[in-house]
Amino acid sequence: MTSRSPALAAAAFVLALGLAGTAAAHAHLKRSVPTASGTVAGPTQVEAWFTEDLEPKFSSITVTGPGPNGKKVDKGDTHTDPADAKHLIVSIDGAAPGTYTVNWAVTSVDTHKSNGSFTFEVQK
Repeated sequence: MTSRSPALAAAAFVLALGLAGTAAAHAHLKRSVPTASGTVAGPTQVEAWFTEDLEPKFSSITVTGPGPNGKKVDKGDTHTDPADAKHLIVSIDGAAPGTYTVNWAVTSVDTHKSNGSFTFEVQK
């Protein structure tokens, strides 16, 4: 074994660790307003913060309600906060009392896609 072999093995190991970290870099929902399963009074927008910077053209939030057969109440204006590329915002029409469902689908700047959903309640 030459003296280069341990150095090459160490370099390969470090490279493998770096690639594994990159492969796992999906944007996950960190927090939201309204909060998941939370209760609020008449929100005018839904905000979500993610763990990665987002590609605005390939990221969206839709909001439906009240109830499981509710109509779309978001205004289709999903956008990122100019000061924070991890912060996604959508306006919603006046929310009547009931349960609303938020569906999100995002693409991080490293092109990884993820999606999810949560509900919140508007007070009666």
